[in-house]
Amino acid sequence: MVGKPQHITIAFDVMGSDHGPAEVVRGAAQLSLESPHIHALLVGDRPVIDEALAGIKHNGERISVHHAGDYVGMDEKPGEALARKPESSVAVAARLVAEGEAHALVSAGNTGAGVLACKRHFQLIPGVRRAALATVYPTRGVRGAKQDPFSLILDVGATVEATAEDLVAFAVMGSAYARIISRNERPKVALLSNGVEPQKGPPRVVEAHQRLSQMPGLNFTGNVEGIDIPRGTADVIVTDGFVGNVCLKMLEGVHDTVMELAQYAYKESLRWRAGLAMLSSGIERLKDITDWEQYGGAPILGFDRIFIKAHGRSRARAIANAGKVAAKAVANELGTAIQEGLAK
Repeated sequence: MVGKPQHITIAFDVMGSDHGPAEVVRGAAQLSLESPHIHALLVGDRPVIDEALAGIKHNGERISVHHAGDYVGMDEKPGEALARKPESSVAVAARLVAEGEAHALVSAGNTGAGVLACKRHFQLIPGVRRAALATVYPTRGVRGAKQDPFSLILDVGATVEATAEDLVAFAVMGSAYARIISRNERPKVALLSNGVEPQKGPPRVVEAHQRLSQMPGLNFTGNVEGIDIPRGTADVIVTDGFVGNVCLKMLEGVHDTVMELAQYAYKESLRWRAGLAMLSSGIERLKDITDWEQYGGAPILGFDRIFIKAHGRSRARAIANAGKVAAKAVANELGTAIQEGLAK
């Protein structure tokens, strides 16, 4: 494990996002002005990065550039692309983190390529067989000691088929992440199933339930159903990557649908506009808690190094926030916390 550093260097994969290199550079530039303890290492096409930096305000002492002339596009197959492009920006950035040139990686590019690059260059934490892609999602509100309106679900795509052992590891990793990032000292952890009874679900879920129930130090509350996800019944919900990815896409679709309906209603009639004006504070609240830009990105958990996967559509604010989340995970030694949880 890397010791706790005073100054944290975050490697940014500059080239892969939907909005192009300039938006990632703007996010790193914003970070350089806001966070004196974070250094941004921009990995990508140096002339392109230099041109983008020349036009925006930034702190040059907190930004450096490492040239990588190629990148993996969003529509490319990860394995094939990385084989053809070993010097792509995400691969180079992951290698720099593994070599100790940076403490963590942030990318808004191809998710599969990012996960595969980490698998090739990082090591799994002892006790972890497979990594998990986690994501935060909005819930109805703050509960207890929890200081933000988000909860965590994992896995959402890194491990499609998970064993009972994998689900137990996911639970420990998710709990550690929630404690550190959400400042929730005792996060509620639950398994996603088709019923709340311990015997409900496929054999791997039933076995994981039995094992988690016996783990000291883990606030395991049992099974939850899909309806409980937006209710915030649990702070960490554990499932396999196939089910988790379906849930994630559903949550994103609900948010988009609600926003589209509100816009349609506003355009339709004066009566609807008046009603929406009365509900404006509630609508703004909905926008706040479903705004993925404020929490930056999703962590890949299980490796000995930190990787935060920002949304492909991330603008500068989301990129900067992803850098802050990565730095927070490094500063609070997330990997060590996961390893200690698994040891128990």
